[in-house]
Amino acid sequence: MDDSSEAYLCINDPNGNRAVHWSAHLEQEKFRRKLKYFFMNPCDKYKARGRKPWKLILQIIKIAVVTVQLVLFGLSNQMVVQFKEENLMAFRHLFLKSFTDSSTDTYAIYTQHDVYMHIAYTVKQFLMLPSITLGNHQYEKEGDVYTPLTICQQFYRNASISPANETFNIDAQVDEECLQIYPVPPFSTLTTNPLNFTLHFERLLTVTVNFTLKAINLETVEYHELPDCYVFDIMVTFDNKAHSGRITIDLDNDVHIYECRVWSVTGASPRNMYMLVLFDVMVILILVLSLLLCMRSVKAGVQLQFEYTEFFSIHYGKRVSFSDRMEFINGWYILIIVSDVLTITGSLLKIIIQLKAVASYDLCSILLGTGTMLVWIGVLRYMGYFKKYNILIITLRVALPNVIRFTCCAAMIYLGYCFCGWIVLGPYHTKFRTLNVVSESLFSLINGDDMFATFKNMQQKSDVVWLFSRLYLYTFVSLFIYMVLSLFITLITDTYDTIKHQQLDGEPVSDLQAFIMQCKDPPESGRFSVDEQRRRWMCDALLLLTQDTWL
Repeated sequence: MDDSSEAYLCINDPNGNRAVHWSAHLEQEKFRRKLKYFFMNPCDKYKARGRKPWKLILQIIKIAVVTVQLVLFGLSNQMVVQFKEENLMAFRHLFLKSFTDSSTDTYAIYTQHDVYMHIAYTVKQFLMLPSITLGNHQYEKEGDVYTPLTICQQFYRNASISPANETFNIDAQVDEECLQIYPVPPFSTLTTNPLNFTLHFERLLTVTVNFTLKAINLETVEYHELPDCYVFDIMVTFDNKAHSGRITIDLDNDVHIYECRVWSVTGASPRNMYMLVLFDVMVILILVLSLLLCMRSVKAGVQLQFEYTEFFSIHYGKRVSFSDRMEFINGWYILIIVSDVLTITGSLLKIIIQLKAVASYDLCSILLGTGTMLVWIGVLRYMGYFKKYNILIITLRVALPNVIRFTCCAAMIYLGYCFCGWIVLGPYHTKFRTLNVVSESLFSLINGDDMFATFKNMQQKSDVVWLFSRLYLYTFVSLFIYMVLSLFITLITDTYDTIKHQQLDGEPVSDLQAFIMQCKDPPESGRFSVDEQRRRWMCDALLLLTQDTWL
C-alpha cells in the first residue's frame, strides 16, 4: 500500500487522533528525506532528482586549470629565481676579495688593513665592471650621468674605551659619513686609487658599500618570450657591531623586474603576456563561481541546522549536541572557500607581476602554492565516497580533537626542553645556539635524524655541562620516541579500530545519523524528486483540512 492510499484511509477514518498522528508522521518522513538528500553525495543526488553534479564538474575543471596555472607560473618563476641566484653569486665573486663558494657563512676579516683592502677591491671592481664581467651588467644612468657607488660608515658619535683600565665613555648617538664615487669612462683601466676614506675603527659599527647595476635576462628568448630588464640594488656590509676583532662581510641585493622600454627580437614570437593574462582571468572567474557555490552550500547547511535544532526541540524535546550541529557545516566546503580565496588573490597578483607593475614572486608563490595544495587535498572528499577510503578520512576527522589535545600537552614538555637546551647547551653546541635551531634539532631527534652527530659534537670544555648534555639528550630521546610518539600512534590506531567496528556493526554514532537512517528510501526510488515532493505537500494539506473538519 503506497502513501496516497494510506492517506485516503486516514482521511475517511472518523478517529481524529489517527489523522493527527499520520500528519506528524508525514512531516517527520518529509524532514528525514530532506536531511538524507542534503547529506547525499553528488552521484546519489543525481539518482534522486536527476540533478547534474555541476559543483563536482566545476571542481574537476578547477583542479585542472589551477594546476596548469601553477605550472606555468612555476616555469616562469624558475627562470627568474635561477637568474637572480646566479647574479648574486657572480656579484659575490666579482666584488668580494678572495671569495669562495664554501666561505658564504664564514667570510670575515680581522685586521684594519684588510678592511681597507677589501673596500678598495670592491670599488676597483665596480669601476672596471664593463670590461671584466661575463654578463651584460651595466651601470644605471640618471640622464647622462652614471649613478655612483656610495660608501657609508656608521659609528658612535663619541667613544673612549680602555679595556686595560676597565673604563669606557660612549655617546650612543650614531653618526654617518658617506663618500660617492662615480664611474668615468674608459672603464678598462684604473690609474689612481679611488678610495680616500678614513674609518673610525674604535667606534665603528658598520661600513656599507651601495651601488646599482642593470642586466637583461636573455634566457627567455629560448622559450619564445621577450627578455625582462633587471635592476640590482647591491649592498656590501662590513659588520663590526660586536667589536670582537672579527668583521663579517656579506653581499646582498634587492631585485626589481620590469618590462624593457625598447625591444626587438628577430625570429621569435611576440610576447604572449596578454594570452596568459586572459587565461588567469578565466581561472579567476571559475574560482569565483566555485566560491559562490560553496558559500551557498555552507549557508544552506547553516539554515538546515537551525531547522533540525528546532524540529528536535518541538517533536522530541531534546537539545541537539554540538557534534550533530557541526555535521551540517561541511569542512570540505570551508577548505574549498579558503583555497579559492588564496588562489584568487594569487592570480590577481600574478596578473600584476606579468604586467611588470610589481615583482612579488615570493608572495605570489605562497598564495598560489597553498591554494593549489588545498585544492588537491580537497580531492580526498570525493575519494571518501568509496567505503574503503572513507574510513581513513573519518578516522582522521574523529581523531583530530584528541590529537590536538595530546599535542598541546606534549608541546609543554617540548618547549621546556627547548628552553633548557638553549640556555645550558647553547654556548657549547652549534645546534643549540638559538631557540629556532634548538627546536629544529630536537624535532630532528624525534624523527631519528642525525642522532650520533648531536651527541658527538658536544664540546667537553666543562665536565658538568657535558654530563648534563648526556642526561638531557638521553631523557629527551627516551621520552619522546619511546613514549610520546608511541602514544600518538596508539591514539590514531585506537580511533581507527573504533570506527572500523562501528561500520562493520552498522551502529549509528549520533542521534542525527540514527534519525536519517530511519528513512529507507533509496536515492533511485523517485521519492526525492520535485514532483513527488509537490504531490506529498498536497496530500499533507488535504489531511490537515480534513482534520480541521473532524474537529
